[in-house]
Amino acid sequence: MDRFLSYVGRHTDDLLQQGLEHATVVGTAIVIATVLGVALGVTTWDRPMGRAAAVATTGTFLTIPSFALLGLLIPLLGLGWTPTVVALVVYSLLPITRNTIVGLREVAPAILEAARGTGMGPTRTLLRVQLPLAWPLILTGIRVSTQLTVGIAAIAAYVAGPGLGNEIFDGLSRLGSKNAINQALAGTLGVIVLALAFDLLFFAVRRLTTPRGLRV
Repeated sequence: MDRFLSYVGRHTDDLLQQGLEHATVVGTAIVIATVLGVALGVTTWDRPMGRAAAVATTGTFLTIPSFALLGLLIPLLGLGWTPTVVALVVYSLLPITRNTIVGLREVAPAILEAARGTGMGPTRTLLRVQLPLAWPLILTGIRVSTQLTVGIAAIAAYVAGPGLGNEIFDGLSRLGSKNAINQALAGTLGVIVLALAFDLLFFAVRRLTTPRGLRV
């Protein structure tokens, strides 16, 4: 333990920098995936074939091994941030898309009828009634996607991606040498801490953006 703490103390600046890069690439991917996933859910929630295709397609993405997908992206996008963000977006789509569809479908028909009775058209009903009511479930999908991509982002070190995965891979590649285990452990614990930080952030966002009556 003393050796581990000593290693962390000597490399604090590097770990913080890698942690910031890790958080940035995950945040970037989640923002893009949220826009795409919510848009896909909004356009397909009331179309049986469309929503089935949307869920099936985004679900298929999750069956692709991360190493394989990242490797396949190298000839197309090269190394670094771009293939990392694209891969994370692909893996983030299912929870967001599915929860958007489910959230919109769970709005009670009586509420929709009441909205139409006040003169709201389909677009205003969607923006002012359905999406606000579906928001807690949509946010849960975003939260799940974020936790998923925090872990997958570590594997992006395989394509020279940013983040704490570099610390883990470097340590594992030097197993048997001094501080190799400490390096891999520091990167792994950094990923865990980052995942917890994101989870606390989403808990706060949920509390701030969800009406009291919709909180679970």
